[in-house]
Amino acid sequence: MPDRTGQRLLLVHAHPDDETINNGATMARYRAEGAAVTLVTCTLGEMGEILVPELAGLAAERGDQLGGYRMWELDRALRALGVTDHRYLGGPARWRDSGMMGTAANADPRAFWQLGTDPAAFETAVRATLDVICSVRPQVVVTYDPNGGYGHPDHIMAQRVATAAVGAAADSWRVAKVYWTVSGHADSTTCVDATSHLEAKRAAMRAHATQITVAGDMFALSNKIDHRLTAVERYRLAHGQLGDINAEGQETDLFAGIVASP
Repeated sequence: MPDRTGQRLLLVHAHPDDETINNGATMARYRAEGAAVTLVTCTLGEMGEILVPELAGLAAERGDQLGGYRMWELDRALRALGVTDHRYLGGPARWRDSGMMGTAANADPRAFWQLGTDPAAFETAVRATLDVICSVRPQVVVTYDPNGGYGHPDHIMAQRVATAAVGAAADSWRVAKVYWTVSGHADSTTCVDATSHLEAKRAAMRAHATQITVAGDMFALSNKIDHRLTAVERYRLAHGQLGDINAEGQETDLFAGIVASP
């Protein structure tokens, strides 16, 4: 097992469950190997669809209590992954889930997407992320691509905030690498095989029961499209230099080529 003493990974995600779906096995692997892993979650996911019928009353259009419930789900998921350092950007519920692009929820004054219309609020979010970077001093930051993976407004805004914060941190702490989460081999530069941590990811996904249905080696979100549960997770290097690559032209370690610093 690699000695990851001094290695620090920061992930910036929009909602509870994004971290597990995209990076759950990676987080579990690096924690098990001794790296420090910090997660920043930007909203509580208040606008999520609910897959558990008996919890339907938590929905935004009814009790509007889903965000608080998803905090509990996220806590259970992170326990399964072994992650103990978690922060809500600006504090819990500082910004609200914006819903899918083009919906009425985008216009809520507290919606995370509204940072794009308010430079002062955007700067507040950047500074909150910058505070985490300066405190944690990660060598590696993981977030979304500029389209947020599939166009979700909160994913897009999380990427913009994280990117701006990495740039703003340069004078006090220089992040060596920034990665975007991607799903396909053709889009990736880096493939993290955390197969030995598949069960931790499965447990974390089951913890997000309002959002994810897990059946054996398959899982589905609210669109009910089945996906295979995998602990091989892919990334695209957006900033920094690639380390050693394998025969497929892929890095196999997010920290490849980085000398751990104090």
